[in-house]
Amino acid sequence: MGRPMALRLLKAGFPLVVWGRNPDRLRDVVDAGAVLAASPADVARAAAIVITCVSDTAAVEAVVFGPGGIAEGASVGRVLVDMSTIHPARSRAMAQRLRQATGMGWIDAPVSGGPQGAAAGTMAVMAGGEAVDFDFVRPVVAHLAGAFTLMGPSGAGQTTKMVNQVIVGGCKSVIAEAIQLAMNAGIDAMRLPEAFAGGRADSSLLRQSIPKMVSGDFTPTGHLRTMMKDLDIVMELARETRTPMPMTGLATEMHRMMVSHGHADDDTTSVIALLRDKPLL
Repeated sequence: MGRPMALRLLKAGFPLVVWGRNPDRLRDVVDAGAVLAASPADVARAAAIVITCVSDTAAVEAVVFGPGGIAEGASVGRVLVDMSTIHPARSRAMAQRLRQATGMGWIDAPVSGGPQGAAAGTMAVMAGGEAVDFDFVRPVVAHLAGAFTLMGPSGAGQTTKMVNQVIVGGCKSVIAEAIQLAMNAGIDAMRLPEAFAGGRADSSLLRQSIPKMVSGDFTPTGHLRTMMKDLDIVMELARETRTPMPMTGLATEMHRMMVSHGHADDDTTSVIALLRDKPLL
């Protein structure tokens, strides 16, 4: 996700300083004009707005507070925009820690839309934090997002992303059932988007899922392991808020079955394999 976002910002004319845990992925970004930094701290020293997009909570904590982390180069007047998806409470705690230690602001800004949305600048970005920090970073994030919405104080963006994942994870599991039913009943499932166009069952999620689910080509655009991580956070948040979520619980376990049988790196549409006469498991 970080690579296409960086390329969009360069194309928009923003000066860019970059660092990555995997330097090989930065090659074309540097070739396009970005300056390669030696550490996250050096990025923070050079930039008023620092954007992070990493895999999980531990990775965020390491990049921000680990040796050579953003906190070492942070100062008042700078804002961190964390586009990772992590637990809302952990995001709030880290935002408070960074502000108290350095004066640097923090906007939690998880994204939805996948690599395609990142490349096209059409992602949905759900934000939490102070309004003044949101307004400060909005002109930059606007080049990455079709929608950039401040949902409330620190952690609200992450909570909104969890709601998003409830819908995405649950709907993909139901879409898998619908497609498998169509195929088992002799219907050409590839024509479902045409048949549903304009109706209540029509959605971009359906249209994107059908070709991969029908063909069985599970080359990843989004990994099962990532959705599993997010759904686990959802269920933890549900316990904390005493929210019954039976449908999401079932979708979570369907994803866990796939991950436990070695399909963590498959596309999220591969959940349909659980429903086939000869499943992948």
